[in-house]
Amino acid sequence: MLIRITDFEGGGATSVDFPLGMVVKHKLYHYRGVIVAHDMQCAAGDKWYEANKTQPSRDQPWYHVLVHETGGLSTYVAQSNLECDVSGQPINHPRLGSYFSEFRDGGYVAKESHSLGE
Repeated sequence: MLIRITDFEGGGATSVDFPLGMVVKHKLYHYRGVIVAHDMQCAAGDKWYEANKTQPSRDQPWYHVLVHETGGLSTYVAQSNLECDVSGQPINHPRLGSYFSEFRDGGYVAKESHSLGE
């Protein structure tokens, strides 16, 4: 299953606000991207987390995001730092085809091999 990379029990937020394929915007840095996976809590190590400029709570969903027009960069972002992107515009990223089959109605449709339940 692609959507949940790790599954931590207890603690943290119980709901994932942004599903696979949703186009999002970072609240502080204003970059756009698309959700490709999530963890129910921050799965990054302490060294990475301590180097993170914002250090939002680890006890919430964290998302793996392909970042728009960065030449192929991806990032790991806390749910509290994201909001839905309402521009309706697609993302430009070289790995989109690895996860999604098409852009429709402002979001991406997962390839069969990456959908829930597989």
